[in-house]
Amino acid sequence: MNSQAVAILGSTGSIGKSTLDVIALHPTRFRVHLLCANTSTDAMLAQCRQFSPAYALMQDKQAAATLKQLVKQAGLKTSVLHGDDELADALAGSEVDIVVAAIVGSAGLMSTLAAAKAGKRVLLANKEALVMSGDLLMQSAAESGAQIMPTDSEHNAIFQCLYGSDVHQKQLGLEKIILTGSGGPLRNCTKAELAVVTPQQALKHPNWSMGPKISID
Repeated sequence: MNSQAVAILGSTGSIGKSTLDVIALHPTRFRVHLLCANTSTDAMLAQCRQFSPAYALMQDKQAAATLKQLVKQAGLKTSVLHGDDELADALAGSEVDIVVAAIVGSAGLMSTLAAAKAGKRVLLANKEALVMSGDLLMQSAAESGAQIMPTDSEHNAIFQCLYGSDVHQKQLGLEKIILTGSGGPLRNCTKAELAVVTPQQALKHPNWSMGPKISID
């Protein structure tokens, strides 16, 4: 079985790192073709050393210049790219089989859309791409034959319930899905206590380590 080439958009974030952990466990099934980040040059260099991608793209121009120098000094064969246009071209290449869309917020929209237009299998961990431009994204996928797969926990749970088929839903007699909260640091607070919660309290999640921005959002 040939290995599948993976492009990871947001490779230095928590989802990107988790994806690379999975790839490292299955080296005969997956290989890293492209890594993409914004400004984290040191983390990107470490990933390039470990996974030897064909391309590493930095959205920030100065970060791209810095990474290019670091990659050259390290004697790596990875080509360094910069910006949305070069990313779209790289994603459109026939070498890419799977695109993991893990760039947080609106910053991930254009790259996710580019992957859909290129007809790739898109593992979508970016909610905002659907919230902001769901019709456009799904239309692009329909036209190109791209497959959109939800990988964020809540999205994937719903997907597994629905099983991607109207027929399957009818067979189950499925009419409604209720999505509950998984708990958190404020789960048992009263309304009065919630009114004076501090960011420090909200960051102390008992189950997940998502970083301060995502935890507070």
